[in-house]
Amino acid sequence: PSMYSAIKQDGQPLYKLARQGIEVERKSRRVVVKVLEMRGFRPGERPEVDIYLECSKGTYVRSIAEDLGKALDCGAHVSVLRRTKAGPFSIEDSVTMNTLEALKGNDEHEKMDSLLLPADAALGAPPPVELPESSGYYMRQGQPVLVPNAPWDGIVRVALESGEFLGVGEILDDGRVAPRRLVVGRN
Repeated sequence: PSMYSAIKQDGQPLYKLARQGIEVERKSRRVVVKVLEMRGFRPGERPEVDIYLECSKGTYVRSIAEDLGKALDCGAHVSVLRRTKAGPFSIEDSVTMNTLEALKGNDEHEKMDSLLLPADAALGAPPPVELPESSGYYMRQGQPVLVPNAPWDGIVRVALESGEFLGVGEILDDGRVAPRRLVVGRN
């Protein structure tokens, strides 16, 4: 990880130490780089390279730039960083602030509401499990519940038969679904 990261060492974020000119040893982390390709090159006194990167969470892009600079024996740093995807969210699906401000200015609140994603949109792929209202009561109390025809193991998306999203659960060895992270809805 870069010295300019929020990782803490002895309770102090590394970026604070870096700003004081202090560099400390950092543990390397395993990450996955799926795609790393050069998309553009501008030569000159200060050459610039455009890189496209697909990587796992926890990847420090600035460290990759530094490593590339060392490998090329010329040094390198990040001047512009644009995240185009995070989990199931893509920049192509985003809404600009200008669009939101225009809708608000025109009192188009229903259109603004229609742009909101459901609470479980960030979960991506976990299989869904539907609970009857009675089981939902026990799950909300933190208790595992038995769900017929549930997956055999793993993480699941838990909702009531009514469609109300409850949160994330985990299939226990005995087949019950245990709550892991629940969302408190408005009543």
